[in-house]
Amino acid sequence: MLATVLERTPEMGVRRAMGARQLDIRNRFVMEAFAVTVTGGLLGIAMGLAIAKGVAAYAGWKTIVALWSIALSVGVSAGVGLVFGIYPAMRAARLDPVEGLRYE
Repeated sequence: MLATVLERTPEMGVRRAMGARQLDIRNRFVMEAFAVTVTGGLLGIAMGLAIAKGVAAYAGWKTIVALWSIALSVGVSAGVGLVFGIYPAMRAARLDPVEGLRYE
């Protein structure tokens, strides 16, 4: 997310110059971080279930995927995504519009 913020500095400068508030910029990046986190969490669950089924079919082992382990993995994924998405979002929100427009 920090790399995304750095890449989109001119865009944020334009948005701030057009009247976007700091709250608008921060919320946009937090929502993006949350979307990426949820997508990654869901893909991780799907891959984990597929691997468990593959191991069960190939090796003949019985695999058990508990519901609490899925909930825990989604929770950890969401927590990490939000924690590491808030700092770049706050940094983007504090950007001076002139600096954003001048950035190259």
